[in-house]
Amino acid sequence: MDASFGRIQFTPDTLPSDVVGVSVYNMKSGEFTFQPGVVMNQILLGDEINRTSPKTQSSLLEAMAEGQVTVDGRVIKLPEPFLVIATQNPIEFIGTYPLPEAQMDRFMMRLSIGYPDREQEIHMMELYLDGKTTDKVQAICKAEDILTVREEVKQVTVKENILGYIEDIVEETRNESRYVLGASPRALLALVRAAQAKAYMQGRDFVKPDDVKAVVRPVLAHRLVLTSEAKIQKEEVADVLDQIVIKTKIPV
Repeated sequence: MDASFGRIQFTPDTLPSDVVGVSVYNMKSGEFTFQPGVVMNQILLGDEINRTSPKTQSSLLEAMAEGQVTVDGRVIKLPEPFLVIATQNPIEFIGTYPLPEAQMDRFMMRLSIGYPDREQEIHMMELYLDGKTTDKVQAICKAEDILTVREEVKQVTVKENILGYIEDIVEETRNESRYVLGASPRALLALVRAAQAKAYMQGRDFVKPDDVKAVVRPVLAHRLVLTSEAKIQKEEVADVLDQIVIKTKIPV
């Protein structure tokens, strides 16, 4: 994407002002001047987000939910489109802070990349030995194109029976005894929009149940929390979610 990009390496001593910005006193003018933080970009990469404290993590809450930040009582709108991408280390690693539920709920999806397969890794080594590393890539679209596509996705039709199907899945996560925390209303809305996007990418202007099922895991799994008993029994959040989807009646 031909868009502004910012990256911040989260560490235990990273401050909220490093993310959103800070007002600095200018001795020449006698006034405070706002120095924008890394969040003032269209695409923000938060690397190892769970290595920083919850206080700094929370500095992204307003940006991700409202598309704005508030600094010293001043509300500043963020550029559009605005997207936060974050990576995190496994919680078991030393020096990590689990993301609060409110923070996790603001990420529309969580994806696990995993490792490349054997052929891809061999190809990667060959390119490395030949000095052919991908240091630069060519933009294939502009920020304005993303805004246009986003508006087109919103026009994808979602019939009432599909809305009911989504509601049934979300409600079942709240009633599931193995979850101590089910899906929130924010998760419900994210699932609707993701299903619209899936249908759009398939070249359709309407949502099918298959679109919903295709995005349930990446949209809902990271928002759900297992009970202690379920963890002891080695249950997995995604597996329980799959069982919920299977038993939820598919609309005609």
